[in-house]
Amino acid sequence: MKPKLLIVEDEEPIRTQLTSALRDDFTLFFAEDRAEALSAVACERPAVVSLDLGLPPHPESSECGLEALDQIMRTAPATKVVVLTGNGGRESVIRSVQLGAFDYHQKPIQLPDLKVMLQRAANLQTLEAEAEKRGNETLIRFADMLGHTPGMREIFAVVSRIARSDVTVLIQGESGTGKELLARAVHANSARSTRPFVAINCGAIPDTLLESELFGHERGAYTGAYTQRKGKLELADGGTLFLDEIGEMSPPLQVKLLRFLQERELERVGGRGVLRVDARVVAATNKDLKAELQARRFREDLYYRLSVVNLTLPPLRERGEDVMLIANALLQRTCKAHRRKLRFGSSALEAIAHHPWPGNVRELENAVERAVLMAHGKLVEARDLGIELKERPTASLREARDRAERGALVEALVKTRGNITQASRLLAVSRPTLHGLITRYEVSTRDFK
Repeated sequence: MKPKLLIVEDEEPIRTQLTSALRDDFTLFFAEDRAEALSAVACERPAVVSLDLGLPPHPESSECGLEALDQIMRTAPATKVVVLTGNGGRESVIRSVQLGAFDYHQKPIQLPDLKVMLQRAANLQTLEAEAEKRGNETLIRFADMLGHTPGMREIFAVVSRIARSDVTVLIQGESGTGKELLARAVHANSARSTRPFVAINCGAIPDTLLESELFGHERGAYTGAYTQRKGKLELADGGTLFLDEIGEMSPPLQVKLLRFLQERELERVGGRGVLRVDARVVAATNKDLKAELQARRFREDLYYRLSVVNLTLPPLRERGEDVMLIANALLQRTCKAHRRKLRFGSSALEAIAHHPWPGNVRELENAVERAVLMAHGKLVEARDLGIELKERPTASLREARDRAERGALVEALVKTRGNITQASRLLAVSRPTLHGLITRYEVSTRDFK
């Protein structure tokens, strides 16, 4: 399928010339002024636009063309725009590049050169669209888990590799780091994604009832067992069972769980029949299971059965700029729920960046929800979050500069949702300079979209 090319040109001879030269390589659309161009961009979403800067009603200047370019880039920032200028003004060319033009071509038109330029723009737009599609697929799979620090990227990569297998997974990490979300990501990326995801918190149920909850019971198995009841393992047949706080499970139940993992068979409490169940097990704990092994509170053979793949979620205080990404995502979600339009003020941004977050993402979520309810005006400040700015140790000049530079970069990308042109304009730097900062600080613009 040929890429779409919109030609914005008010002179009929030039339109005819371009049509003859480009119709074999592009699906062509035409517009003669700014209004027609914006309408065509909105309706057709062309991959490339060839834009004459000398548009009516003032074809002698570049002003109408530059206004059209600015509006096109706001409407369709992924579109590649090649500007054609006959006015010879270097300022117009520079302004075009600042507004986001892909390239420029000086009139009179040299068709071979222009054709190569347009084809290159179309190829780049196709590659970027494919990359964004793949990025969005990753984002969908980990929709509730934002993160682009090296540690989180490695976790996402491991999940993508092992999800379609049936290996047992053990997730470790402090409370509030998102262990259940990661377990759901394992399930969502697996061949079992259309089957049940069943979760049970082993620390929230008394030990006397946990066995029945896991394995089910027959009628009359104990006082109050008036009917037969399936356990969580049976309910997860064909799907995934998530055992949260597995470190709280008693030794007798650990033995029964180990037998299930070895044989994939179980007996209901009070039952005599053996049932085969095909359930993948993902377990999680905030305890140090190796310490539990040494204290003989957790079985070594069960530990190695559970930790075929072992994932450790880092605490929020060790996740760098992810804190700001997560905070902004939570703010957007909470504002939508409470029908408010807010953004973080400078004191809130600084407080979020330097608070230790002992409760991790759960604490951050609570703080943001509180702030949305407490904030006056359009800005969330530190006092609305319920956290205070604290004195920090004096850093070296280089450290302070790097921290400030990285913070400004992340804040600009958050505000513009990863749009390079808008972020460079916000920071008052050129696009190449912004790309250099992104590379230097290992920031991915895709994660801000």
